[in-house]
Amino acid sequence: MSVFDGLKFRKVFSPIHNLDPRIKFIYVIAIFISAILFSQILPLAILFLMQLPFVFLARVQKQWVRSLRGAAFLAGFIFIVNILTTYFYNDFNLTALNVESALAMTMRFVVLVESFSVFFLTTSPDYLGLALEQSRVPYEFAFAFTTAVRFVPVLAEEAQTIMDAQKARGLELEKGSLLKRIRNYIPILIPLIVSAIRRSLELAEAMESRAWGATKKRTNLYLLKLHKGDYILLGITALILIVTIYVRFFLPEAIPLISSFF
Repeated sequence: MSVFDGLKFRKVFSPIHNLDPRIKFIYVIAIFISAILFSQILPLAILFLMQLPFVFLARVQKQWVRSLRGAAFLAGFIFIVNILTTYFYNDFNLTALNVESALAMTMRFVVLVESFSVFFLTTSPDYLGLALEQSRVPYEFAFAFTTAVRFVPVLAEEAQTIMDAQKARGLELEKGSLLKRIRNYIPILIPLIVSAIRRSLELAEAMESRAWGATKKRTNLYLLKLHKGDYILLGITALILIVTIYVRFFLPEAIPLISSFF
């Protein structure tokens, strides 16, 4: 459940937290596009290292590391599936280029998790919803999205609490066959589903008591405005996209491959 720590906002006064959510989201999309365009280890490793200054400036190192640790299992699964698929597809032959391709796919996933983790760790759900509204997104969709962002970490913590309580009662989740392990998670899922339904009913009652949806034209106490730091990040984002597109389509031979070292 530690991967969901990367979706839980941490209120810290830092230059990254003060940035406009719209500009940060554009930056994340630029990193996403860059990661998709490259299929080599070196550029993906550079994209990974580029996020580290944002992590240290935002002072969310512990939560960021926990989110990556939580995603390590899925990253390993991606690597193993790519290796096995390539191995059987190539008539039981595995080359250095195949290993590089599997590592690149894994690194791409890590870069995406890393960038979105920094975004959600440094962006308040309130300001995220405000950014969506000012971007002409219908309020109903903005509210649904920000509510999901709020409740996913809460439900993850509640699931961990239920697991600890069931383990204290003698439930063994890590022993037995695969089918038995899946069956042992039923006492975890049922209380979690009941809790989620109860929370949704409480939220619906709270929304009704506040006359949610009574007026179509809503007003907000705050308005987001771009500042100097936002323009700097926007320039960095544009530079990343320009360099990425230029290197990918005009200088592909400048990217060294791992296979050249074998």
